[in-house]
Amino acid sequence: MDKYEVVIGLEVHVQLNTTTKLFTQVPYRYGEEPNTLVDEVVLGLPGTLPVLNKAAILKTVQVGSVFGCKIARKCKWDRKNYFYPDAPKNYQISQYDQPLCVGGFVEIELEGPARNIQGQHRKVALNRIHLEEDVGKLTHFGDESWIDFNRAGTPLIEIVSEPDMHSTTEVFAYLKSLEMHLKFIGASNCDMEKGQMRCDANVSIRPIGATQLGTKVELKNLNSISGVCNGIEHEIRRQIALVESGDKVVQETRRWDADKGESFTMRSKEDAHDYRYFTDPDLCPISLSESMIEEQVKKVPELPFAKQERYMKELRLPYTVTSVVCYDRNLSDYFESALQAYSKNPIAIANWVANDLLREMADKNTGWSALSIKPAQIAELVQLIDEQILSKQSAKKVFTDMFATGKNPRQIVQEKGLEIKVDLQALKKLCEEVIVAFPKPVAEFRAGKEKAINVLKGQIMRQTQGKVPVNMIDKLLLECLNA
Repeated sequence: MDKYEVVIGLEVHVQLNTTTKLFTQVPYRYGEEPNTLVDEVVLGLPGTLPVLNKAAILKTVQVGSVFGCKIARKCKWDRKNYFYPDAPKNYQISQYDQPLCVGGFVEIELEGPARNIQGQHRKVALNRIHLEEDVGKLTHFGDESWIDFNRAGTPLIEIVSEPDMHSTTEVFAYLKSLEMHLKFIGASNCDMEKGQMRCDANVSIRPIGATQLGTKVELKNLNSISGVCNGIEHEIRRQIALVESGDKVVQETRRWDADKGESFTMRSKEDAHDYRYFTDPDLCPISLSESMIEEQVKKVPELPFAKQERYMKELRLPYTVTSVVCYDRNLSDYFESALQAYSKNPIAIANWVANDLLREMADKNTGWSALSIKPAQIAELVQLIDEQILSKQSAKKVFTDMFATGKNPRQIVQEKGLEIKVDLQALKKLCEEVIVAFPKPVAEFRAGKEKAINVLKGQIMRQTQGKVPVNMIDKLLLECLNA
């Protein structure tokens, strides 16, 4: 392995979130009865003509903007001709020599030495992003194959990278970054189990130091991100074994079988001319105005990595929290709404959102649409803690009630009598009693072992049942220790 460099390029197909299909008003929804979301255009019946879905064009422009592509002011449609049961017209409407988006890059983060440490970022170069119609789905049962045309005609973008990745670590980071950004802007749900994101990989090897690309092999049937990585790892080992034994790698398309952990030849060398591309005679070229492109670019929100950098720099949020909050659009919007309601303690708000809120949502299987606790309520909870009206320990109970009932935290505090009522003299006396009762940690603290104070603090918190703010205990305990 040390003798060879691996070169990987990916072709990722992503279904766009549009109400209707690319060239007809037929809708698309996953899980419908087979062959019910079809019409004459989808089935390619004689005399039918395609009518373009403008929303698919606009979404593709937004995607191109996210990934720094050059958006074409003019592009056209081509017919990709092939005979296969999943293509009812015996051709697929796609874009060949004039794609909608050219160039660009996908920023990826390679995991740091520990999961809680920010990793290295780099940009993987893109070749193009073009728009096309999806094909039907074949399901194989023994000697029979069944076809479902429900997804045929669905808007599909193909994101083609340059051969610019050199490990499955980079492949994994690339696919996760694609998924994150496309979901963040609402372009696609990217659910690989539902076929909303599919990936083909082009893999080759070459001697370390060589500049010419080796013979590539295309891998298909990669149905999950882990499946993509496993298939590529297997192909790397296969190609190295061939070269080491004196054989040559043959350009071909291979099918990955995840259950067997093996790949099998599907077809030999295949080039663009095999598809006999030509301009679709039924569709006019597309012209995009500057104002139309600018309008779509403005709709793109602040992107996850930029947002993360800003949160870490301006709000002083730790990487562990930003890598949760920033990568999910719903979570990010929720946090920012809470921050607008109370901006004095962003770290506390972020921790409640990233930890407690997500934990409760997972435990109760609650989606965003069914969420009863509002961002402003979390902000109010943090404010009550900061103003020493509520202890952090009691706040945990309040939050659980808030999540279940949707009540405001102040109302719950009043109903349950959780307001902090501290007798400072009694608390000081308790601190002195604990100091006398636990001489060992007291001696360790006074000898310079600062963490020893936690033993004393824990005793006081236990005896006050967590109703006294920790910072108040800290202050009085230190005063008594230094007296």
